[in-house]
Amino acid sequence: MIQQSGSAFSKYGLVAAFLLVFSGALFAASNDKIIERIAPAGSVCMIGDSCAGGVSVASAGGAAGALDPEQTYNTYCVACHGTGANNSPVFGDAAAWQPRIDKGMDTLYSNAVNGFNNGAMPVKGLCMSCSDDDVKAAVDYILSSVQ
Repeated sequence: MIQQSGSAFSKYGLVAAFLLVFSGALFAASNDKIIERIAPAGSVCMIGDSCAGGVSVASAGGAAGALDPEQTYNTYCVACHGTGANNSPVFGDAAAWQPRIDKGMDTLYSNAVNGFNNGAMPVKGLCMSCSDDDVKAAVDYILSSVQ
C-alpha cells in the first residue's frame, strides 16, 4: 500500500509537472500577444535621424534666402497693421505712420525687430523664423504704402 501511495504521488507529481510546463508555455504565448497589443502604433522620426531619409528644413534666420516682404506682411503683420489692433498704425495710413517715421528708420527697425510698448508690438511681429533683414524688409513694404 505504501508503494501504491508513492506511485499515486509520482503520477500526480508527473501530471503537476506537465501542467506547470504547459501553463508556462501558454503564459509565454499570452505575454507575447500582450506585448504586441500594447506596442506603439507608430514612431517619431526627427530631422537628422536616419529614418528621416535626408529631409532637411531651412534654418531660422533666413538662411534659405530672404522672405517675400509682402508675404511676410500678409502672414504676420496684417493682423494688427491691417486692423489697428493694439493701437498700431494701419497699412496705408500716412498720418499714423509719420510720427514713427520722424523718429528715424533705425528706431523703427529696432522696434519691429526687438518689440515695443510692452509687447503691443511683439518681437519680430511674432515671426520667429524671420531674420532681422526679413523684418526690416516687411517694414519697408509697409512704409511703401505711405510714401
